[in-house]
Amino acid sequence: MPDDSYRIAEALGNSLMHGAMRLALAESCTGGAIAKAVTDVPGSSAWFERGFVTYSNAAKVDMLGVSQATLNAKGAVSEETALEMAEGALVHSLADLAVAVTGIAGPDGGTAEKPVGTVFIAWQLRGRPGHCVKRQFSGDRQAVRNQTVLFCLQQACRLVEAQK
Repeated sequence: MPDDSYRIAEALGNSLMHGAMRLALAESCTGGAIAKAVTDVPGSSAWFERGFVTYSNAAKVDMLGVSQATLNAKGAVSEETALEMAEGALVHSLADLAVAVTGIAGPDGGTAEKPVGTVFIAWQLRGRPGHCVKRQFSGDRQAVRNQTVLFCLQQACRLVEAQK
């Protein structure tokens, strides 16, 4: 029986196909887990354009064009970085929609300002401004990553449905 991420990814794919849209992903703390969820769906090559796993700051700069100044001033886990990641995914792809995620999955790396479970999720449609939300997920590393994957898929699905 398919799990929630599969069902949501399948629904996302159907919505993207209906709208003749393609998806790009820019992932940090999820390490490609969102891309795995979407590519588990047969036929996803028709709507999943590409994914970037930019775990290090250097990868964010090199692959997505995230500004080193942004990373220095705001950090990798920030609204500004997530928005630049989403924009960079569109610039470096043929996709119509980009979803980007950066956060602290744990068990280490959290601070009082940005505790473990802090995740920024950004999305952007080609030709439009990006949007970002901050979420605080709970649990261990895998739980934080799983919750992030589900949330990203759900948000992308809602956004694509709203375009109809």
